Amino acid sequence: MNRHELVRLMVLNSICDGYENVDQCILGDVAKDGAECGLTIERSEVVEALAGLVEDGLAKAYLLSPTEPFCTELQGMPQVDAVEEFFETYFLITQKGMDLHLLNDGPWLLFDAND
Repeated sequence: MNRHELVRLMVLNSICDGYENVDQCILGDVAKDGAECGLTIERSEVVEALAGLVEDGLAKAYLLSPTEPFCTELQGMPQVDAVEEFFETYFLITQKGMDLHLLNDGPWLLFDAND
């Protein structure tokens, strides 16, 4: 498994329990998991992984709001290149993503730092 694949799996793991925002949760989770593998993972890598997961149908993006409509599914990958001032954009795993997640759940022992 190369670094790109590993980051994708870490991001998928981060969004498997509920709606998550890049800066509130996903980046911190992935950075922590990456550090356990001896890696420093940047925000741009997380955003790139999310874009790929959305494109592949493994995740979906949503706008969440305290007022109606409370949850709006977005088509495709939204712009999240900059930290949001009022965290509104969230990501959630799809059933297809959950199936993949369950196949790859557990320690990422096959990571090759040289890839």
